[in-house]
Amino acid sequence: MSPRRAAALRGGDQSLRDHLIAAARRLIAARGTGGLTVRDIAREAGVADGVLYNHFADKEELLAYALHAHVGSAAAGGGPLPEAGTATVEANLRTHLTRALALHAAILPALTGLLHQPRVLARFAELAPSTADGSSVRSTLVDYLRAEQQLGRVAPDARVDAVAALVVGVCHDLVLSRLLDPAGQLPPEFSEQAVDDLADTLLRGIAPTAG
Repeated sequence: MSPRRAAALRGGDQSLRDHLIAAARRLIAARGTGGLTVRDIAREAGVADGVLYNHFADKEELLAYALHAHVGSAAAGGGPLPEAGTATVEANLRTHLTRALALHAAILPALTGLLHQPRVLARFAELAPSTADGSSVRSTLVDYLRAEQQLGRVAPDARVDAVAALVVGVCHDLVLSRLLDPAGQLPPEFSEQAVDDLADTLLRGIAPTAG
């Protein structure tokens, strides 16, 4: 093992492959994927540029694994979601909304930097086919709402698939509208009032109340 490679791994038990993925994941989390080079990743990892090609076919493969790790880290960061029958449906819906927004805010900036790198996106899709398009968020929310329907806390005729689709659409709108605005700033979190308004609208709909 070269001195530089040994220094990169000193004090840990990671394989060099995992070390390189972790280094690339840190860069993706900090600055996105746009313009990320092999040299950037090698410097972050503390290894020579050519070391990457001993463990990955090319930069695209490394970026796909690093993006997969980034998504996994973002998804695991919020802790467990509430189960059906706990707290109130309104409070639980707020939690699902907050988590979905945070997840999309972490994932979408990295993905937009790969729009001109279809090979990376294709390899990432093979590793995590349900995450990039929000379908994992959607299916989790659908499962929760159906469980609440069985408990009688959500109307039996409520279209829970439509509710979940609207949540994912809101996430895309709030996050992508800021990413696509050159002067826009992506906030680290979204206001509680915005989440409250969304949860209330989803729960009550837009039909006038009977008077």
